[in-house]
Amino acid sequence: MENKKNVLGKLFFSTLYLSTFTFGGGYVIVTLLKDKFVDKLHWIEEDEMLDLVAIAQSAPGAIAVNGAIVIGYKLAGVPGILMSVLGAILPPMVILSAISFCYEAFSSNAVISAMLYGMRSGVGAVIASVVWDMGSGVFKEKKVLPIIIMFASFIANYWLNVNVVLIIITVAVLGVITTLINQKRGTAS
Repeated sequence: MENKKNVLGKLFFSTLYLSTFTFGGGYVIVTLLKDKFVDKLHWIEEDEMLDLVAIAQSAPGAIAVNGAIVIGYKLAGVPGILMSVLGAILPPMVILSAISFCYEAFSSNAVISAMLYGMRSGVGAVIASVVWDMGSGVFKEKKVLPIIIMFASFIANYWLNVNVVLIIITVAVLGVITTLINQKRGTAS
């Protein structure tokens, strides 16, 4: 990897750029983080990125900021956290501050309302892409338990309306149990 100063600069400007041009929330930025840090810069492996995203999703707070924290820490420690978080929070802070001054005009403008409504389709497509990328990664491993857990989690949330927090806790406990069993057997998980 490059020298630390160069990495910190790229972390800041990458997260600044992604945060500036990402609409639709945290799950949208996951695909863009993967594209930047896995596919283009090759700083993180794809399976490691999935682990970092899982950590970001499990932590309280915005997934975009949590993702910036875990990637920043992985690449450059505490300075990496500071630079990536600064890059991730600056654009929304500036944009929301500007919008709050003009809220009255925006809230009644039909063109802006139509534009925001149209963006929902794009956000849905990006979220579908995230699901496809992450789901295909699980299938590539060809391990039965993660596939069953993925489908069971979807069914539990979508059709049975089980709270996501309960699903995350259950899957975390299953992960700990599986890891402990595999360690006793002497196999890698």
